[in-house]
Amino acid sequence: MKAVVYEGPRTVSVKDVPDARIERPTDVLVKITSTNICGSDLHMYEGRTDFEQGRIFGHENLGEVTEVGSGVDKVRVGDLVCLPFNISCGFCQNCEQGLTAFCLTTADNPKTAGAAYGFADMGPYSGGQAELLRVPYGDHNCLVLPEEARERQTDYVMLSDVFPTGWHCTELARVQPGDTVVIYGAGPVGLMAALSANLKSASKVMVVDRHPDRLALAEQIGAIAVDDSKTSPVDQVNEHTNGLGADRGCECVGYQAHDPQGHEHPNMTLNSLVESVKFTGTIGVVGIFIPQDPGSPDKLYKQGEFAFDYGLFWFKGQSVGNGQANIKAYNRQLCKLIQQGKATPSWIVSHELPLDRAPEAYQHFDARDNGWTKVVLHPDGGTR
Repeated sequence: MKAVVYEGPRTVSVKDVPDARIERPTDVLVKITSTNICGSDLHMYEGRTDFEQGRIFGHENLGEVTEVGSGVDKVRVGDLVCLPFNISCGFCQNCEQGLTAFCLTTADNPKTAGAAYGFADMGPYSGGQAELLRVPYGDHNCLVLPEEARERQTDYVMLSDVFPTGWHCTELARVQPGDTVVIYGAGPVGLMAALSANLKSASKVMVVDRHPDRLALAEQIGAIAVDDSKTSPVDQVNEHTNGLGADRGCECVGYQAHDPQGHEHPNMTLNSLVESVKFTGTIGVVGIFIPQDPGSPDKLYKQGEFAFDYGLFWFKGQSVGNGQANIKAYNRQLCKLIQQGKATPSWIVSHELPLDRAPEAYQHFDARDNGWTKVVLHPDGGTR
């Protein structure tokens, strides 16, 4: 099968690799028809993690079931399924509590929790930017989609990660109807957080970024674009909230946050959120932060630490929730919103490309080139 293989920093290629196959009775084999490039893929693509050369990328996957193991009861050959990026068992202590991002069974290290397709430090599982994907615990992990999804795959593939992750950020931030919400980052997850805040009837949604194409997408769904390259985003948020600050804040950038001059500051967006959110406000953090980053220009963050404005955070009586999204906690209900026309997450998609153009797509997406906001790859060469 053909697959997107990591070759080293900022280098991927499409190669022939051994076919994915059923390995255990509970496995499902899926022919991938739509698979996204995610912003978190870029951390690995840029060589900022210990992702091994020769491994396959891709954790945002959708496709058709071609084979099921003897222990699979529910999923059938021919089903169109969307796969949570979390690989979980469904029966461990964390999964039983709905915390599928922290599965204790699928992690390959007893000192950690959670697994994902094609992701650094999250198990040995191959990614889905390929023609075929092995899905462990298929009955649990496959979300069987309605028939109409075959013609709307760019909407439904967002259920694998970015739509539920954006929703999760608003859950962590405790967004309620009528709230004012500020979101730092207008990448795909930040835009999905804005969509989610709208679906929760927030009264005002502000999105902070500096890329005109991304801010324009935020404005398309009624959010207020806050360009942090012009003036202080904190000042702009205060102007939009009568000086009080936003009720809720969402961090959708992560540890590679850059200032308008291009300098990296891992603490920048979280500290800006402490300033931007009101006294007693709440903050949700889904931007990726990692235990250590030897490639960081920040001395503290090489060890996974940074200078956090904890004094101001404490003084303002704020609360923060953080961590990866438990996709299965949300994907079924969000699927219904798509099916009923209440949500159209594909509005962020800028490019649909065949798998063999993945190297080009990674290059443009990594450079944040204008107009490259979300890329969907189709291993079968089609568009949806």
